[in-house]
Amino acid sequence: MTAAARPALGMDPELQKKIGFTLLALVIYRIGAHIFAPGVNVQAITDYIRNSAAAGFFGLYDTLGGGLSRATIFALGIMPYISASIIFQLAGGIVPSIGKMQKDEEGKKKLTQWTRYITVLIALSQAYTFAVFTESIPGAVAVPSLWGRLAMVVVLTTGAVFVMWLGEQITERGIGNGMSLMITFSILDRLWPGLVNMIGFYRSGALTLGRIVLFGLVLLSVIAAVTAMQLAARRIPVQIPRKVMGRGRMTQGQKTFIPIRLITAGVMPIVFAQTIIIVPGTLASFSQVAWLRWLRDVFSPGELAYDVSFAILILLFSYFYTSIIFNSVDLAENLKKQGGFIPGVKPGASTADYIDNVLARVTLPGAVFLALIALIPVWLTKNLGFQTQFGGTSVLIVVGVLLDTIAQIQQHLTLRKYDSFMKSGRIKFRGRQERFM
Repeated sequence: MTAAARPALGMDPELQKKIGFTLLALVIYRIGAHIFAPGVNVQAITDYIRNSAAAGFFGLYDTLGGGLSRATIFALGIMPYISASIIFQLAGGIVPSIGKMQKDEEGKKKLTQWTRYITVLIALSQAYTFAVFTESIPGAVAVPSLWGRLAMVVVLTTGAVFVMWLGEQITERGIGNGMSLMITFSILDRLWPGLVNMIGFYRSGALTLGRIVLFGLVLLSVIAAVTAMQLAARRIPVQIPRKVMGRGRMTQGQKTFIPIRLITAGVMPIVFAQTIIIVPGTLASFSQVAWLRWLRDVFSPGELAYDVSFAILILLFSYFYTSIIFNSVDLAENLKKQGGFIPGVKPGASTADYIDNVLARVTLPGAVFLALIALIPVWLTKNLGFQTQFGGTSVLIVVGVLLDTIAQIQQHLTLRKYDSFMKSGRIKFRGRQERFM
């Protein structure tokens, strides 16, 4: 490796400081995620959740950074903040005043503050619900009392607020998106227990070496496919004409493009669909009515009704969420203000319609891919005979966050290199100027 290549790999002091701060914050987060809440029998809670119909809900919550199944002080994780953010994100596409605030700098600051307030309210409600839930589990709480319930609410809410603050600090002072990195490290933290469980299944004879190899090949294929789909985009060509600047100067025309990602909605369609699909089975598990028990069996993972319903929900939510976060009208208006246009398409409403048509065509393969990725773990669990820690949602989150973090590191290094180049250029120019004077 050459001396010139060494700094580009992360020897920049500022980048080292950012990465160091990020890692320290993530270590603090993971330490808190292993400290149990006071006054509860964690083993009783874990065993009850594992054998209950609500295991799917708790598994989804744990995947997204929480630790409810282990009743830690950070049990709520980043989910209250994510829920509050989604509320305002969806409201921006429905309520015009909030949509206007999302485009203004002062409005964004106000929405950020509102998001924090809503996060606290959501954390309080979830903490209270979980406290009541733990009291209903035999042996989970030694002596249920009002003060014990209040202590649980205070601990979990404080933990959620601290996690929110820690994520904001990573985003501001570290590298990458703090909330996303927390979820990613929560997922990676589960890999080692999953590997230990797989080894235990192999030693007991419940799992053969061939199935382990098959699982590894499928996992590598899914990671490669997710990486390719995360980077895939449909490029809409855009022409920016020449402009006359001051004193008759004319800028050169530019050819650029608008990237339309195949997975514009990211992992959210799977999250929404999974939240809804587990409702019938969960509700039916609390009833002894025959047809409700039949409904629970039909909507269990691996059954045809479950798989088909899950896939349809993912397709619907992919189009719905994409329409919320991608505003083709605003994009067309901004393009028109800059004087740019799509070749062969009239500026304004025609451009917005054209972008919508492209987006609709591109979203379909992306939505089908999301459905397949979400169902692969279900099929693996059914055919391999054991519950895997691997999930399509987890792979999508980890790959997407790591790609985004790497892009931010590269952007930081590029800016630093550009600043250094400009600084050296000014020094040379000054020296040359001094010699001529």
